[in-house]
Amino acid sequence: MLNLDQIKITHRDEQVLKLLVQGCSNKEIASELAISPRTVKQHLRTLFLRAGIKAGRKRVILATAMFEKEQMDHVTTRTA
Repeated sequence: MLNLDQIKITHRDEQVLKLLVQGCSNKEIASELAISPRTVKQHLRTLFLRAGIKAGRKRVILATAMFEKEQMDHVTTRTA
């Protein structure tokens, strides 16, 4: 399983990932963040490289990892 805590994620990368988890397309992410779809694609491409994701359903792998991270953060916040 991919652990997002082990790779460098910028604030903008995290914004892109959160919208990806919500099921947004690159175009929708771009519109929401006031950036171009090409910039969204570059953020995702960089994240794929940092995470070592070379093939398969890249968006699904990243979205799943982000969802799991958010769930763990939510559980940690509740128990703290």
